[in-house]
Amino acid sequence: MELIIARWLHIFAGIVWIGLLYYFNFVQAVALPKAKADNTAAGITKHIAPQALLWFRWAALATWIIGAYYLERGGIGIGNAFMLKGTAAAIGIGAWLGTIMLFNVWVLIWPNQKKVLGIVQADDATKAKAARIAFLASRTNTMLSIPMLFFMVAGSAGHGLPHM
Repeated sequence: MELIIARWLHIFAGIVWIGLLYYFNFVQAVALPKAKADNTAAGITKHIAPQALLWFRWAALATWIIGAYYLERGGIGIGNAFMLKGTAAAIGIGAWLGTIMLFNVWVLIWPNQKKVLGIVQADDATKAKAARIAFLASRTNTMLSIPMLFFMVAGSAGHGLPHM
C-alpha cells in the first residue's frame, strides 16, 4: 500500500509540474505578447505567473523527492537507477531527465523569472537576458518531458512495482 500511495503522489505531483510546464509554454507564452499589445499583461505577470511558478517549482521538487523515495522503497534503488544498472537503466534514464529538468526549474527558470517579473530588481538588459535564459530552459524541459515520461513509465513496468 505504501508504494501505491507513493506512486500516486509521484504521478499527481508530476501532473501538476508538467501541466504547468505545458501551460507556460503553450498558453502563457503565446498569450502574453497579445496581452502586452492590449495592456492587459500586468494581471498575468503580477498575479497569475508568480502563483503558477510557486506551484511549478514545488511540484517539480515534490515529484523528484517522491520519485527517489519510490525507486528506493520499490527495490530498484536510486543508485542502480542513476548508474543505469541492468533493468534499472530505462527508469534511470527517466530519473536523469527528471533531474536535469528539476535543475532547470530551480537554477535557470525560477531565478531568471524573478528578474523578469520584477520580484528581484533588474535593469531592462538584465531582464531581457533573464527572459531568454528562462525561455530556453523551459523549452528544453518541454522537449525533455516527452522522453522522460516514456522512460519512467516503461522502466517501472518491468520491475513488478505497483501499477495504477
